[in-house]
Amino acid sequence: MRHLSLIAAAAAAALLAGCASTAGNAPLSLGSDPATACVALTAPVPASAIRAGDVPSGAATIDSATWMAATPLAVAERGPTPAARVTPATPAFCRILGRIAPVDPAAPPIQFQVNLPAQWNGRSVQYGGGGFNGVLINALGLPPAQRFDTPSPLAQGFVTVGTDSGHQNKPGEPPQAFALNDEALLNFAHASYKKVRDVSVAIAQRAYGQAPARLYFVGSSEGGREGLTMAQRYPEAFDGIFSRVPVIHWTGLQHAGLRDGLATVGEGWIKPAQVQAVHKAVLAACDSADGLADGIVSDPVGCRQRFRVGQLQCAGAAADDCLTAPQVAAVRTLHAPLDFPFALANGLRQYPGRGPSGEGLPANGPTGGWGAWWLGSAAPAFPPVPANGIAWFYGAGAIQYFYAQNPNADLKTYKPENHQARVQQVSALMDSTNPDLTAFHARGGKLILLENLADYAQSPYAGIGYHQSVVQKLGRSTVDGFFKLYAAPGVDHVGFGAPANVDMLAALQAWVEQGRAPAGLQLVEQAVQAPGFAVQRARPLCEWPTWPRYKGGDAAQATSFECVQ
Repeated sequence: MRHLSLIAAAAAAALLAGCASTAGNAPLSLGSDPATACVALTAPVPASAIRAGDVPSGAATIDSATWMAATPLAVAERGPTPAARVTPATPAFCRILGRIAPVDPAAPPIQFQVNLPAQWNGRSVQYGGGGFNGVLINALGLPPAQRFDTPSPLAQGFVTVGTDSGHQNKPGEPPQAFALNDEALLNFAHASYKKVRDVSVAIAQRAYGQAPARLYFVGSSEGGREGLTMAQRYPEAFDGIFSRVPVIHWTGLQHAGLRDGLATVGEGWIKPAQVQAVHKAVLAACDSADGLADGIVSDPVGCRQRFRVGQLQCAGAAADDCLTAPQVAAVRTLHAPLDFPFALANGLRQYPGRGPSGEGLPANGPTGGWGAWWLGSAAPAFPPVPANGIAWFYGAGAIQYFYAQNPNADLKTYKPENHQARVQQVSALMDSTNPDLTAFHARGGKLILLENLADYAQSPYAGIGYHQSVVQKLGRSTVDGFFKLYAAPGVDHVGFGAPANVDMLAALQAWVEQGRAPAGLQLVEQAVQAPGFAVQRARPLCEWPTWPRYKGGDAAQATSFECVQ
């Protein structure tokens, strides 16, 4: 382990030196005695220094300031995602834990963690959360989609920042229950991330004598929504934002989770063996369309024209290699857009469908594809149980606590038109679909969005549709100068299924600080084995709407593919 620690430290030093030279000055430090300087950073941050538009804020209390010893790189044998198995090495650092007081005494505080390196590169990275949050993000891990063989931002010299978004999950309580408190919901929607950003800036100013010169935000799933929310609502807050698989059209997603789950009640539920039959049929129809049969559907949009689920309908009795009529109907429901009878935030009335590709993923992991996100290991229960698909568990709970505002609301009879005012109110809070990024562009902000095309946790076509709406609003040439959209074929929500890793923070930083737009990016699939994290195969990361087509050569090399329209 000492050997791994030395490797990580050397890599971090090299990257830190590069960051310092880019900034044009030497790294700042916590002083000759950083441990003593750290424990002195306990003064509160006044409410006057914390602003989230017109949302009032309490003061921030520092609960602890602790000098933490360096830790080595570690890899776990198992984990819910590939990245969760990797705990990067950290240098010694100052850990600040605190909370922002609520205005409503019945609301929870906003907890936060700010990590201060001894040698600072003048920048900060704020991490987004996941799911319904409720867990303090420690901001010590790798950013979303990051290559496993790169140092963490903290090891590179960034101040790193995380929050619980203003509530804590409680044993025995649904994770959506916090939404019954208006301030907790407002914090989860957007206010907490800006408030914690302001607190982190004040702490950095206090520790190093100046505020960060550049601020970045990185997030995946719910955290990806948070990043887009910052660009839309608080365009002055961050210089660069990386949003991966964002749950951008939040209201549409939760209602789709309800609809798609109800489609599998009773005879519509699809058994694991039948899921694999669908998966194989999709590959048979679409895998080789990119010139290579490798288990990756590179063009899922084209696959919609090639794959017909009706062809899998059983001619006789139900069997593992075919689908019954109710099961075929369920799949068609999943693939279809969800239409609303009224307009949601920013005029949207539709949530895009999902698939095809990735139905049976992953072959080598515990979560992914239909089994994890849509179907679970048992048909939907009322109320949801852990054996159900995640989309049903999330969507059903959101319907009850966010929209119906009734934990006992009847999910079988719920209709959004019966709750129109509340649905529109929550949509205005939660949906990050505002295409007007004029202010973010004007301040020089840069935004990168990455969608995984085998994602069943949310529809990747929601983020793709958002990018198209920004192009329609601001014009192609303007958008190309500050907002890039990429797509990763065959990759599910958390990174299983195909090459999924890329050093997007470095690409974002080069774009923000040097004006070098991302180019020639590659996705890699790595063995989760330290210290080398060997690359097993690679693909070019194509800018949407292009996709990678095989042109010949070693199929494990990105250079054997070209991005085509």
